[in-house]
Amino acid sequence: MRIKPYQSILILSFLLLGVAFFSLLIGSVTITPTRLFSPAFKGILFLRITRIVLALVAGAGLAVTGAILQGLLKNPLADPYILGISSGSGLGAVVAILFGLNLSFLGSLSLPLFAFLAGLATIFLVYLLSKKGARVGTEDLLLSGVIITAMLSGIIMFIVSATEQEGLHSALWWLLGNTQIYDLKLLAVVSAITILGVVVSTFLARNLNIMSLGEEEAITMGLDVEKVKLIFFVISSIMTAAIVSVCGMIGFVGLIIPHIARRFIGPDHRRLIPASALCGGIYLILCDILARRVTQPIELPIGVVTAICGAPFFIFFLRRSRRPK
Repeated sequence: MRIKPYQSILILSFLLLGVAFFSLLIGSVTITPTRLFSPAFKGILFLRITRIVLALVAGAGLAVTGAILQGLLKNPLADPYILGISSGSGLGAVVAILFGLNLSFLGSLSLPLFAFLAGLATIFLVYLLSKKGARVGTEDLLLSGVIITAMLSGIIMFIVSATEQEGLHSALWWLLGNTQIYDLKLLAVVSAITILGVVVSTFLARNLNIMSLGEEEAITMGLDVEKVKLIFFVISSIMTAAIVSVCGMIGFVGLIIPHIARRFIGPDHRRLIPASALCGGIYLILCDILARRVTQPIELPIGVVTAICGAPFFIFFLRRSRRPK
């Protein structure tokens, strides 16, 4: 019996709730459920809940951005970081950490603010480089993003290697990704940006379906192609910059999750986008569990886990999808 799309969404929703509850009970330190929910451990419970929420938000946002870019650029290897957003945010964060650019009146918001603004500046640069008159070519956008990513990654490595030891561990830990957050206001802002991005993307998903037919066909159907590209470009950029500014660089989520969701839900972006959000949240929460438990009590950066798990899985998925039917 073939599962209908809405049934798949329902199954994924229940699976997400189950994985989130399981993650709440699992930590780098083993605590029984009775003790965890007692007043004495409310601090640990708070940290675990915020961590689950951030993993859910980051996974959903990166997966949806990957689905958007793969549809917009018509490239199955497109992901949120291919446009240089992560490298730009990474450079902003590394500079802020290593050179002590902490604004006292902003407190814990200083680092995310530098990373977010640097990510947006990078996107603006990529957009300008790929623009020809009033038109933005998808190939030029992709190429500009790859070039800027390579350049900024080189600058990051230069700064890290040329800087003294102080602050180096914090910079490297941030670059490798983490989902621990202590500021509820910051978590609320990132969550609001991501939820709004997912909702708007789902609402405009029909335009992505039309774009997948090709720009010429979309124009003949009355679609303002350049306006649609700009809207989705802005949505995906802001979501990614917000997530990276808090979590650091977490790779492979936006690359592999849309392919998994597409295999079960189909290519229709009206269903693919919410399915990708659910799958992305599930995947990143599971990776966060592994990050806490594999080398217990030492915690792995979650970006390491997503890379180790994601790369072989994507290779397997790619080879299987290319088998003759």
